[in-house]
Amino acid sequence: MTLEVTDLTIRFGGRTVVDGVSFTVADGGRFGIIGESGSGKSLTTLAILGLLPEGAEASGSIVLDGTQLLGLPERDLAPIRGRRIGVVFQDPQTALNPLRTIGRQLAEPLRLHGLATRRQARAEAVRLAGLVRLPEPERIVDLFPHQLSGGQRQRVAIGIALACSPGLLLADEPTTALDVTIQAEILGRFDRLVADTGASLVFVTHDLAVLARISTEVLVLADGRAIEAGPVARILAAPQHPVTAGLVAAARATSFTPEGSA
Repeated sequence: MTLEVTDLTIRFGGRTVVDGVSFTVADGGRFGIIGESGSGKSLTTLAILGLLPEGAEASGSIVLDGTQLLGLPERDLAPIRGRRIGVVFQDPQTALNPLRTIGRQLAEPLRLHGLATRRQARAEAVRLAGLVRLPEPERIVDLFPHQLSGGQRQRVAIGIALACSPGLLLADEPTTALDVTIQAEILGRFDRLVADTGASLVFVTHDLAVLARISTEVLVLADGRAIEAGPVARILAAPQHPVTAGLVAAARATSFTPEGSA
């Protein structure tokens, strides 16, 4: 599934927070967006989903496999979320409903989009739990989020995002809240699942070392503007912008390197 973002501009009142950002994600491609806090990377993700905060105004173009998403009414966007676009947010603790079992939440996208009946829901939940390598899937689907570890909760969030086999997966800092060991494990799982499903991936982070593990192309944002783009390998070897050079230096200094095992 291809994604083409052209001249995306987002304003709050008279302030421009994303300024003319453009990029293309090829079918099956692994694309990364990186930048420091406030760079506009998460707002770009929310614009793709049609979930910008109240008061935000967006212009430009966001095309998913020929469908213009920007300006699409909510009634037309809702069926796209989950079915064609899956999303994993930063903190699974807030993304999951504490009052619903893991199984119910895993199966919810399937039921919402009419892909599973109530009778089929549990079997599908167990299948998804197994897909993301949760231990004892038959047992874990009856548990609640507070009974799982942080890494397990993030696996549930990935399972929910993949439930309807979307062609595009958006991951907005999905490993930031996890420790380094669990982070490597989750990235390894992402890597394998994207390879297995053939989904296109947009991975958002502030950590270039993390991005190098999962993406092949990268867009660097600073103050809402695109300052550099290209293959991750080239960016790591020869950054052209001072902000990018700082991100590369931080990646080299971290103990979590691109060559680390998952």
